[in-house]
Amino acid sequence: MATVTFRDESMTGKTLAEFDVPDLPSRISVGELIRLRVREEVARYNAAPSRRFQGLVKPTDAEVELNGYRLDKPRRLDWEKQADAALEAFGRNGFIVLVGDRQVESPEEEIDLDAEPLVAFVRLVPLVGG
Repeated sequence: MATVTFRDESMTGKTLAEFDVPDLPSRISVGELIRLRVREEVARYNAAPSRRFQGLVKPTDAEVELNGYRLDKPRRLDWEKQADAALEAFGRNGFIVLVGDRQVESPEEEIDLDAEPLVAFVRLVPLVGG
């Protein structure tokens, strides 16, 4: 089992946010990893909903803020809708995924988290989810 560090970076490489998730399989597809990342960040938000959500995909009806999104009022988010929106955005280059020092391009590509425990996400355009 592996522990992965998910990091959001600016296009200049500045770290915007970072969190670790333990007990992941050693080998996983990029698509599964994106879904897992979104599920984790939505679960953390849903445990204590607030007017601010810091995640990969903008929830529906939220407004973009510096390094996050503002909701009109706290509400539970649907991680599956967020994950579907994230995979769709990945497919149309809404963000890039860097594993170690290389960019991955396909959701089907399998990665070794034991060898590369750092996964960086760089948003290229605002993303909208559920």
